[in-house]
Amino acid sequence: MDSPAQASPSPRFWGLIPCAGSGSRAGADGPKQYQLLAGQPMVMHTLAAFAAVSGIAQLVVVVAPGDEFFTSHAAPCQVAVCGGATRAASVLNGLKFLLRQGAAGNDWVLVHDAARCLVTARQIEALIDVCGADPVGGLLAHKLPDTLKREVGGRVAQTLDRSDKWLAQTPQMFRIGQLMEAMAQSADHLTDEASAMEAIGLQPLLVPGSAQNFKVTYPEDFALAEAVLKARSAVDGGPGTP
Repeated sequence: MDSPAQASPSPRFWGLIPCAGSGSRAGADGPKQYQLLAGQPMVMHTLAAFAAVSGIAQLVVVVAPGDEFFTSHAAPCQVAVCGGATRAASVLNGLKFLLRQGAAGNDWVLVHDAARCLVTARQIEALIDVCGADPVGGLLAHKLPDTLKREVGGRVAQTLDRSDKWLAQTPQMFRIGQLMEAMAQSADHLTDEASAMEAIGLQPLLVPGSAQNFKVTYPEDFALAEAVLKARSAVDGGPGTP
């Protein structure tokens, strides 16, 4: 594993977008992050939100070998062709890439799903503001609004208390070196970075996000995301709308 660079006196903030998924659950023709939404490929909306955050030192997108999308699409990011077989592998490879770009182990990285194209610059800035002085870091999340049921054999077995339940979102923001160590100790199937931090005994902060910051996953999600994007464009035309 690459060794984290010497700690910088003033930690910087780096954006990391794993973008190597196939999008199989979306039922789309090709990776879902490149499907058109409101006139642009989905990932371009994601990148626009990060580009509007002045505190991000550099934004890196991790793509799979052979992915040529960014050779024909100008984007406010650097492309790292080091995507892995899983999301966790792509993130870990992306973290190593950041170190080779001059990032330090105590710099912050904000890892964000390419398919969460409705995130806003204000939400990203709120995460940075809240977590920047925290010893662990944290993630955007949304308080569970619905009644939660546990199922056994297709029937309700129990109604669970939802008062302490949150839906994890991204970005998730942690120190690069610490996140690398946590991910190296965790199984490759982890679906988010906070889980890796939890596995080594740390407790990430929960920063209130938005119900609109959902991950476009299933075919019906595309129409909802497009409606939100068009509504925002009609108001102010930008990714900074809350």
